[in-house]
Amino acid sequence: MREVKTEADFEQVICASKPVVVKFFTDWCPDCHRIDPFMPAVEEKYQAELDMISVNRDTLPELSQKLDVFGIPSFIAFQEGKELIRFVSKLGKSREEIEHFLDRVIQVGKGLEQA
Repeated sequence: MREVKTEADFEQVICASKPVVVKFFTDWCPDCHRIDPFMPAVEEKYQAELDMISVNRDTLPELSQKLDVFGIPSFIAFQEGKELIRFVSKLGKSREEIEHFLDRVIQVGKGLEQA
């Protein structure tokens, strides 16, 4: 998963017509490290239908604050520069929960294309 390190890069990436899921994390977050082992396989499974990037909340604190990202890891999906849905909770996230969220991202994205 490519890490975006500038707000300008972030803004460019989320404007894609294909849904983009952003994982917000920090280096010191134990729940973030708990999902790291399976995230490459999840990203590969969904690569045809969506793109995934990561943002270190400590690297881009202004962006995280602007998007109201407080709990980590948090996932927010964007399409054409607009937020679709988010998966935010103070609890750790399982692979099944993340994949369920990604399935919803695909459904919402397709719904917008049909509208």
